[in-house]
Amino acid sequence: MKLYFQQERSNLPLERYKYSVEQAMLSLFPGEKPVYVSGPISETDSGPWAELVMNQEGDRLHVQVGLCVQGNSAVQSLGESLSGTEFEREGQRRRAVVRCFFLITQHVIGAAPPWGMLTGVRPVKLPTRALRRGLPPKEAQGELECLYQVAPERAKLAVDCAQASLAVDREVREDQVSLYIGIPFCPTRCAYCSFVSADVGRTLKLVEPYLEAVLEELAYTGRILKESGLSIHSLYVGGGTPTTLSAGQLERLFSAARAHLPLETCVEYTVEAGRPDTITREKLEVLRDQGVERISINPQTLEDGVLAAIGRKHSARDILDAYALAREVGFDSINMDLIAGLPRDSFEGFRRSLEGVLSLKPENITVHTLALKKGSRLMEEGGALPSGEETARMLDFSRDTLREAGFLPYYLYRQKYMSGSLENVGWCLPGKESVYNIIMMEELQTVVSIGGGGVTKLVDRKNGRIVRLPNPKYPHDYLSSRDKILAQKDEIAAFYRDRT
Repeated sequence: MKLYFQQERSNLPLERYKYSVEQAMLSLFPGEKPVYVSGPISETDSGPWAELVMNQEGDRLHVQVGLCVQGNSAVQSLGESLSGTEFEREGQRRRAVVRCFFLITQHVIGAAPPWGMLTGVRPVKLPTRALRRGLPPKEAQGELECLYQVAPERAKLAVDCAQASLAVDREVREDQVSLYIGIPFCPTRCAYCSFVSADVGRTLKLVEPYLEAVLEELAYTGRILKESGLSIHSLYVGGGTPTTLSAGQLERLFSAARAHLPLETCVEYTVEAGRPDTITREKLEVLRDQGVERISINPQTLEDGVLAAIGRKHSARDILDAYALAREVGFDSINMDLIAGLPRDSFEGFRRSLEGVLSLKPENITVHTLALKKGSRLMEEGGALPSGEETARMLDFSRDTLREAGFLPYYLYRQKYMSGSLENVGWCLPGKESVYNIIMMEELQTVVSIGGGGVTKLVDRKNGRIVRLPNPKYPHDYLSSRDKILAQKDEIAAFYRDRT
């Protein structure tokens, strides 16, 4: 979609609202990509395009958005009074831009997205605040529906997840952090993936030096946490696929974690086993012996044709065998991921996958919506994808089926370029919520990250402040930045010292 920022007709700096415009466009038209165009709009241009004009006189803001889709065009104007601090006024301006885009889209195409005016990654934060103010769940849901035009079934999802968030929040302590260890290697790279993960077949020589660097960072971090009087609340090892490591390498990693990290108060220890083509009995036994209680075995689909389309080198049968092996070894808390909207998939294929996963009786099922991410093969090369409408049917079916099977939604987030402008939802049997997933997504607690691509988020809940400390993304950059990475960990101690 072409985006015209009409600065010559505005007295506010429109570039400042670029992110708000992009988020509104991606939410309302998830199949479109932003293309910025200068100059006037041609009278013969049938779109899709949008233009923005913003002016402020005193405390009065005026926003105008023009939109043209499939030859239908219209202009929407919105006037609002600004109040409060300049920070608060800026938030009001950004919300006005999004609201104006939402209103004009409703007018031009006659439909509203499932999440209404909400464009952010974390829609659960709004009902969480409402519940903290003392609103009953029904009223918090009504607020989402009325103020933000969220569809009722999505509003209920958000409120249910907000209640799960508050339950975990009551257990959060100021002297605890959660910890993430990233292993950015996979057997092959999936077509939809944009994570910082490397095909281990091409980067085998990096695995061992990478592990050595992680062990060094882990030991240094453990010392910083102990000296700062901090212990670990939940620990999550993700990737990539951590079980790409050999059994011996896994044992070294988790033995070091137990030796150096303050795990005495850790309530949850999760490892993404993920890909069935990396799972062996020996590796699973190492995880169990090292105290890991929760693992993920992520099929994404149980359709062999879809697995081939996304670049997986295993079959659905391999997934079932890996799951049976994990149960045999003794794991009684297993998560399984599915993705709605994968290439060559269909509603019937997704239905078979979900029903197949449910028949295994895992404790957690996470249903993702395909997001076309920059850097992924799907984004660069394209592919035959289900329509947004068919993907929405998949999500609706999963929601109704999982509720009927006794599962509860406990965390939720959204992404850019997401099919149908939908959502990702974590579902669990009662009492089987992933503490780490809630803490990480709702930013309830500091999460310290170790390894390439990890981002430490230092959370000061009292002052509403979050400090981000990113590690280098790619394994080779991570390996060449040892001194910088360790020095950055010293900022954890300074952050907690300055808060007291």
